[in-house]
Amino acid sequence: MPFAGYDSHMSSGRRFIFLGTGTSVGVPMIGCDCDVCTSHNPRNHRTRPSVLLQVPGGNILIDCGPEMRLQLLREKIGLVHALLLTHYHADHLFGLDDVRVFPHRLGGPLPIYCELHTENAVRSTFAYAFEPWKEGIQGFVPKLAFKRIETEPFEVLGETITPIPLIHGHFHVLGFRIGDIAYCTDVSRIPPESMELLRDLDVLVLDALRPTRTHASHFTVEEALDVVDELQPKRTYFTHMSHDMDYERLVQELPPGVSPAHDGLQFEF
Repeated sequence: MPFAGYDSHMSSGRRFIFLGTGTSVGVPMIGCDCDVCTSHNPRNHRTRPSVLLQVPGGNILIDCGPEMRLQLLREKIGLVHALLLTHYHADHLFGLDDVRVFPHRLGGPLPIYCELHTENAVRSTFAYAFEPWKEGIQGFVPKLAFKRIETEPFEVLGETITPIPLIHGHFHVLGFRIGDIAYCTDVSRIPPESMELLRDLDVLVLDALRPTRTHASHFTVEEALDVVDELQPKRTYFTHMSHDMDYERLVQELPPGVSPAHDGLQFEF
């Protein structure tokens, strides 16, 4: 049964929605009274990072952090048809239990596209979802169908998606390119072969944790701008932003064509 008040019929257009644009602890951060954490500007309130692609074939969710349920309710998203995982860290994964509402309307398990090491982490972290005794139990555990991906382009809901291998500190993670849009969160280095996969973009969404202090696992704004200078996308949005990043200050300081994203920001593609 459709959720009351939600339009589950997809239009022929394509829309990119930022569900969350914050770092792993979110913004405001617990126990912090800095200017950004106490700001009344809603664009300084950032949930854990995730985006949704609305395409003619349905809704594609990239990552499912702890606030996934609240993010989807906020944007009035009634159904997710497919889930892509960039990696298995908690801020990108720990909303997974809440996807259990979707298989009832999909008529089968929710397809999850990820690499083998991410699948193994999901199976370990959410082991209860894969126990034999769960069969036949309705609405109790997530029903998931893994779709193994590597580095070759793959199809989801009629869309061709290209994995972008990225370095996240000591971890290997994925970004994704869909047409002329690329989503690259949680990255501290982009290998040369991946840079070539990011040429000629209309929109680049890129990790930028904080202004200048180097971080082992994330780009700073300074480092992210170096990537932008090399790739020259038509438009860039920064995401995975910490409480060191005041939205209005960034809007004033960033060069033309580069902006901080914010939770709820949308654009058509």
